[in-house]
Amino acid sequence: MRERVAPMRHSLDEWTVRMMRWHFGEETGSPFWLGRRDRLGFDPLTDVTDFASLRLFGRFDKAELRGVRARDLLPRGFAGRPFRVVETGGTSGAPIRVVDVTRAVHDVGMYGVMLEARGLAGGDLLAMTPSGPHAYGHFVKLLGDSWGGAVFSVDFDPRWVKALLRDEHSADGYVGHLIDQTRAVLDDERPALLFTTSRLLLSLAPALPKPLAAYGVRAVCTGGTSCSEEEARYLREEYLQGVQWIDTYGNTLMGHALQGDAAAPDRPHTYHLPPPLAAVHVVEPDDMWREVPLGARGRVRVTTLLEDLFLPNLLERDTAVRTGPHPWFPWEGLAGIGAYAEEGDTLTEGVY
Repeated sequence: MRERVAPMRHSLDEWTVRMMRWHFGEETGSPFWLGRRDRLGFDPLTDVTDFASLRLFGRFDKAELRGVRARDLLPRGFAGRPFRVVETGGTSGAPIRVVDVTRAVHDVGMYGVMLEARGLAGGDLLAMTPSGPHAYGHFVKLLGDSWGGAVFSVDFDPRWVKALLRDEHSADGYVGHLIDQTRAVLDDERPALLFTTSRLLLSLAPALPKPLAAYGVRAVCTGGTSCSEEEARYLREEYLQGVQWIDTYGNTLMGHALQGDAAAPDRPHTYHLPPPLAAVHVVEPDDMWREVPLGARGRVRVTTLLEDLFLPNLLERDTAVRTGPHPWFPWEGLAGIGAYAEEGDTLTEGVY
């Protein structure tokens, strides 16, 4: 993986210092961070000497990104480079727009290595995923491009689903529309990989007249919302015989935490966010700087250290169990992902 994704050859401390020079350098930084440098009370170029020093930034409130022009988040060092504007799904409020210059390429490199290790790289792909401004659909298309696979897309607007749910309407009709589109592609094209969300998979699998393997699907790759252990067991036992199921945990702001298979049938899958592009910690809900012990549940704290985007000490709307390293991933991980709502929060997960 380090061979495919150059930043992974750097230690977390080294990369942190590099990113301070990038995001706060006059010639390379973004207007967003350069405009805040004098108000920080410290100098990121001299005072941040390792990853732990990022505590100087305090907690970052992603609400600061709402209303910011996407171009103000584009680092000057990327001037003249093609870039894409992507948006969050709006689970906890108005969507946030950020820029993608190199990030999707790094994600494809990491995910591609994981697929190769499982013997799954290659073939055509079906993306039952959000498209338009959402990063997920863009990622799947680039992944297919990496080996020359055809990518079939189901038109999917997750915000419409959330609008229906917020207005106390049923989303069953819209989900049925997505299933109809997906079934047509499965019948006609026989894709090797199906990308979707766990929530949609729970609706899709029972609605099909035959198992996914009978359509030529070799693996289902999910991201976004999670499902319970009971729901996951139900899907595997009833509908996914002969099909690998690969799940990731993450979002537009933090990236993909890759799945490590369970060490035993009664153990959960774990998720591992590859440093140094991001770092994740599981912390006490009332003390964001104190990690919970291994095996304990806490709130997820993420720092994003991309050249495209720097977000220090962001508390996610998720809880998780802190786990140790996995044989495939030599860094700590998470398990048992669940929603966390602060007082006054309104979360609408929908199907993504």
